[in-house]
This record gives sequence, C-alpha cells and structure tokens, in this order.
Amino acid sequence: MIIEYHRPKTIEAALELLARPEPRTLPLGGGTVLNRPSPDPVAVVDLQALGLDRLQQTGNLLTIGAAVTLSALSAQPGLQPALVKAIQLELNHNLRQVATVGGSLVSADGRSGFATVMLALDAELEVRAHPTSGFPEREKISLGDLLPRRAEYLHRRLIVQVKFPLHVRLAYEAVARTPADLPILCVALAQWPSGRTRLAVGGFGTAPSLALDGPEAGGAEIAAQEACRGSDDEWGSAEYRSAVAGKLARRCLENLAHG
Repeated sequence: MIIEYHRPKTIEAALELLARPEPRTLPLGGGTVLNRPSPDPVAVVDLQALGLDRLQQTGNLLTIGAAVTLSALSAQPGLQPALVKAIQLELNHNLRQVATVGGSLVSADGRSGFATVMLALDAELEVRAHPTSGFPEREKISLGDLLPRRAEYLHRRLIVQVKFPLHVRLAYEAVARTPADLPILCVALAQWPSGRTRLAVGGFGTAPSLALDGPEAGGAEIAAQEACRGSDDEWGSAEYRSAVAGKLARRCLENLAHG
C-alpha cells in the first residue's frame, strides 16, 4: 500500500527521501512491482525526473541509466542478439515498455533470463546514497555480488546506472514449458576476446548463479551441471536440470564457435 508519493527533481533530493528511517521508502521506476497490491505501507520516490533514462556507449562499454526501460535497451544498436532474446522473453511487450533495467535486476528471481545474461556479462552497478545514510555516497558493485543480498544492501541506497561490455560474445539458451513462458532452466555464456569465459545458470531459486568464470571455456558443461545441484522445485527436478544444463552449455559453446 502506497502511503506517500514523491517526485523529486534531483538525485540528491531523491537520496534524502530514501535515507529516511521512516516510513519505509522505495524508488519507483516503471512500477511493475510496486504497483502490485500489498498490505505493507511504503512511500515511493518516482525516478522519472532524474535523468536516469539515458544510454551511452563509450568504446566497447554501454552505460545504462537505471530507469531505462527494457524495451529501450533491447532497441539499442550493437546489442548482443542473445541479450535482446533474453529481454524479449522476460516480459510481454506492454510490460517491457515500462519495466526498468534497475527495477528488473532488483526484483529478479532465478527464473529471470535477463538477470542471468547480465550476470554472465559481469555487469557492474553504480549505487548512490545520501551523506546522512551512513553508507558511501558512491559505490560500484558487481551484479554477482549484489544479487544474493539485494534487500539488505539496497536499503536506503539507489542504483543509478548499470554498465556492461559490448565486445563480449554472448550466447543464451533456455527450456520452458511454452515458448513464451519463463524458463525452467536457462544458460548464458559470455566470452571475452582474451578467452575469459563466464557461465551463468538460471531457472530456479531466488537468483541466477555464476557457474564458471575462468580464462577459457574448459569445463563449462560440467560447471553448468554442478550449478543445478539442489534445484528441485515445482517446475523441475535437480536431476532433470543437471542433465539439460550440460546440453544447453554445449549449445552455447557451439553457437559462439559458429558465430
């Protein structure tokens, strides 16, 4: 239940509101999560007027404002096709028009293909806090470090931008009950020109997990299988996911090998 609505014109004013101990105050981007019915009273800080909806490419690095929508990101020239594919499977067309990059990463669970791909890309977030909050005013954190502790870390803080590399080759594969459904299992594999390879696995749990980050792709299939240990839920068994994960990782490697 939203008890207060604020629309500040500066980031500093937004951070001051978020730093308040009471009432609980949360940033509002696209509203796809906060607009859902909830008995918990919260105040919201609308981010629309803060200029966080810009994209900028500098060399091989893409910087995305936290309020950029998934639709706008997917339309960015030069984006890896595998990332576009994951975004299009994340939500339906209408929700992609309003759901923001920052909000999607904060609210993502393990079945988020978008978060899985961004984890493979080793995305980095810039987070800001008000001087009175007791936290560093500016801080950078990798998505892999953020995902397991989002609720605690982001309390009274604001994600302002996300960065990830464009020169990295990327593959994404998933299995789902229907083509438009969220994945039962998904695998994202990113490979740098140096040979560095990151493999992320999603489709279960509270967040996708990093299965491999090494100087080359050796062991990717086994790493994907191991990441599925203990993944039993109502959508699939750990045994099934482990068997499929190795195949999806192999398919990702083949996709990159064939361009």
